[in-house]
Parts: sequence; structure tokens; C-alpha cells
Amino acid sequence: MPRLVLYTFGVLKSPLADPAPLTREFYDRGEAVYRKIGRHPGYLARAEAADGDRGVLFEADWGPWGDFAVPAWYGKGRTADTTALAATLSLWTGPRAAFDAVYTGPHREALNRRYDWFERSDHPNHVLWWVSDDVTPTWQDGVSRLEHLHARGPAPRAFTFRHAFTPEGTPTRTDGTGHDH
Repeated sequence: MPRLVLYTFGVLKSPLADPAPLTREFYDRGEAVYRKIGRHPGYLARAEAADGDRGVLFEADWGPWGDFAVPAWYGKGRTADTTALAATLSLWTGPRAAFDAVYTGPHREALNRRYDWFERSDHPNHVLWWVSDDVTPTWQDGVSRLEHLHARGPAPRAFTFRHAFTPEGTPTRTDGTGHDH
């Protein structure tokens, strides 16, 4: 049975290591959001560093999720002290489950604060695509799909909640989605 991949990417205003209150608040909220999403119906898995180091992305061992990668437009730091980004890579049973997890509850509350933490961008901040049940997507897959979405718009290879596709490549829509955030 096909599984849906959700890759998210955003550039933070401050490095993750910044001790400022807004950065700490982002981190604290993020941990609570991850816990809640991990229990959401339809959630299957997400990329997690094998060593569990907080704020270490590029140097971490991500196991089957591959080496950490970022889109070409990310121009900030790549060390534990200078990294200024937030990215997720997760697997879902389908778009409705992923949409509900993203746009309700604690994640919705965090989205309402996104401009406190993230730089505004003309680049998409999420992309979806389907994989077979024996595939573990990689960070590079997410970057490639996000860059494809930015360059060419939604297609079966890379799409958004608003402009979604079935596993067979037919355009569809997740009822109630009006978001491309």
C-alpha cells in the first residue's frame, strides 16, 4: 500500500543555538508538537537522528533517511552553532491524516506563530509525494521534490495539500484544505 511522504523546510530568523526567548520557545513548542503528531492517527514514522542530538542536523547519523540535505536556497549556517532551519521528513497513511495533524491542535497553534520564528519566503515550505511501502524516503528526496515543486508547480512527483494527487497520479483534493503554507 502506498505511503505519503511529507517534507517540510523553513529558514529560521535565528540559529537554533540562539539562547533568545523566541528560539527557546520554538524549541519547546517543537518538542510538544512532535510528541502529539507521533500519536496522530495515520502517522507512520519520521526521520530522527540516531544520536538524538538537538540542533545537530548536518553531522547527525540519520540511518535509512540518508544524509541531511537542504534546498539550494538555504544560505545560513551548517554547524550546531549556526544552523538556522527547521525541517521534517515523515511518512503518513494519506493526505487527510497528514493535513489534520498539521492544521489542527498544537501544530496549528505553532503555525499561527511561524512569522515570529521563520523568515518569509517565496519558496514552498512543504511538499508531498507517494512512495511504495518498502521505501524509506531520504532527506535528499525531500530537497529534490521541494525544488521540483518550486520550479514546476504541483505534479504527481511533488505536490501540496491544496493541489494533491492520488498514488496513481490523478489530481485530487483533501476536503477542507485551503492551505499552501
